Amino acid sequence: MNRVGYGAMQLAGPNVWGLPADPESARQVLRLAVELGVTFLDTANAYGPRTVNQLIGEALSPIPDDVIVGNKVGAGRGSGRSWILTHHPDTIRLQVHEALQDMRVEASALTYLRLEGDTPGAGSEVPLEESLGALVDLRDQGLIRRIGLSGASPEMLARAQKMTPIAAVQNRFNLLDRSGVQVLADCEGQDIWFVPYFPLAAGRLTAYAALTAPAERLGATPAQVALAWLLRRSPAMLVIPGTSNPDHLRANVAATSVAELLTDDEVARLSGLVDESTAALHQPHQSTIDAHTAAAEGHR
Repeated sequence: MNRVGYGAMQLAGPNVWGLPADPESARQVLRLAVELGVTFLDTANAYGPRTVNQLIGEALSPIPDDVIVGNKVGAGRGSGRSWILTHHPDTIRLQVHEALQDMRVEASALTYLRLEGDTPGAGSEVPLEESLGALVDLRDQGLIRRIGLSGASPEMLARAQKMTPIAAVQNRFNLLDRSGVQVLADCEGQDIWFVPYFPLAAGRLTAYAALTAPAERLGATPAQVALAWLLRRSPAMLVIPGTSNPDHLRANVAATSVAELLTDDEVARLSGLVDESTAALHQPHQSTIDAHTAAAEGHR
């Protein structure tokens, strides 16, 4: 698995709604990602909604055997293009079937259940066991190969694992936000991929000398260094920067080489931007579901 993947959210139109202005350019970016060796794509039914999954199907069908597409269900769009949780088992089943149709596949390589565990104030009236149970049933039917969680607390991950193996967890984590550090530790200890979303902190990193100094030394961009730090932070990390710009895509994929060139001192200085021993106790107040609307920088 190439540990630099691709987040497809930015391929939708403004505010992650509808088609982009140039759908063919979006398809070309998806094809370029695969040509550059990307083997993991991140998407969701809620992106568009459905339009990003349809672009993936149009661009890549048949999806290569060595490419895993991780698709999130359990979230949707409400009035005013808001982001909502949709955890009823019937809705979960419908979203999985829609994704299979949109991406033109017979089975999902990886389906995440979007939870509220890293979103302060969010909640679902449907018990985890019911919504996750729908995915387990679909896996037993051969329509899903792997099950993951998105936005999981440590407690939710533990509850889920009583029902099914978990292949990947997608939680918020970056240089400035380490609130997912406990879940990351759990993933490291249990051979689970940890997939950080908002890996570049929505563009808030450029003012930090700990980031810009190694970027200047290596002739790299601050974004590349931020991604490189994530790769160095944990062997369980699989990053999913997203962009609709082919040049940015090439730069993001090259972050693997930057990670090899960072010194231990540089990694330590970057790690020191946040005290991880207390990070899990101080989650940001911004709702990560609402934050998905920051598409221009969210997964870049």
